Amino acid sequence: MDNIKKIAVLGGGSFGTVLANIAASNGNNVSLWVRDSEQALRINSEGANSTYHPELKLSSNIAASENLEEVMKDSDIILIATPSIIFENIVQRIVPLIEGGAHIISCTKGIKLDPFRSMSDIISMNVNLNINSVGVLSGPNLAREIAENKVAGTVIASTSDVLITCVKDSLSSDSFKVYSSNDIQGVELAGALKNIYAIICGMADAMGVGENAVGLILTRSMAEMSRFAVAKGANPITFLGLAGMGDLVATCTSNLSRNFQLGTHLGGGLSLKEAKDRVGQVAEGVRTLEVIKEESANLNIKMPLVDSLHDIIYKSSSPKTLIDDLVKNPHEVDVEFTY
Repeated sequence: MDNIKKIAVLGGGSFGTVLANIAASNGNNVSLWVRDSEQALRINSEGANSTYHPELKLSSNIAASENLEEVMKDSDIILIATPSIIFENIVQRIVPLIEGGAHIISCTKGIKLDPFRSMSDIISMNVNLNINSVGVLSGPNLAREIAENKVAGTVIASTSDVLITCVKDSLSSDSFKVYSSNDIQGVELAGALKNIYAIICGMADAMGVGENAVGLILTRSMAEMSRFAVAKGANPITFLGLAGMGDLVATCTSNLSRNFQLGTHLGGGLSLKEAKDRVGQVAEGVRTLEVIKEESANLNIKMPLVDSLHDIIYKSSSPKTLIDDLVKNPHEVDVEFTY
């Protein structure tokens, strides 16, 4: 590789681990931040992240550490792949450690409330945009398949062409295709919102509603997602691409998706806590659901699937009301946006 980069990956979970391995396999020097020294020691000694991907032999170019200062030192690219609940705290902790010219990319599919903020908003609010650039990485990126070296694609969105080129050079491989976009808002909202609908599709699968109903849910999901995103200033065309429809289909039809798994457990009669415990890893869709429910009400945007799922999870409605609510909803326009 002609242009070796120092890359910091913050978050040693499923996605952070595979991103670190792709970048390191391309010859970059990668530092992987994890939250405790024991996990770092195991990764460094075993050459694998046994907690998430025991089957994946990690590149020798990866060094794991619980020391943020050590991980951040001399970094050209910073990939933040932590759960959304700690994202802002991590950004605030790294601000004094970010060097001028470094590219900061959110790889977390979540949204915060009070006020409404995307992960890239949180970065932009905290870092010096005069000397650093911000991007978002999102797409149909089921981590286990990437770990198994199966073909996948993702989207890097930024207003900085330099950042886009840098990320493409660092992460592109024979099995991992990186596309570009300048619609940060659209790419980011697509990645966060689809997790809600993955829960819904998991519930529908558990109830055996049939393939036609799944097709109905997927297209209504796309309508809701794009309707909300347009109100937030995103380009609806973005939702036809990899970060939109591509991620929606992959996440809403795969047992590898944590949100889909959560939905199947809810559809099978488990409580939210029981379903979360059964999944065992963070499913961002529940957090996003609460945010979107409140923000859509504030904006007076009709999102019947969001409303139904919220009633099922928080008001003890039966999962069976999901399809009834969808069929009985008076909204009957199919495709709403022209461009």
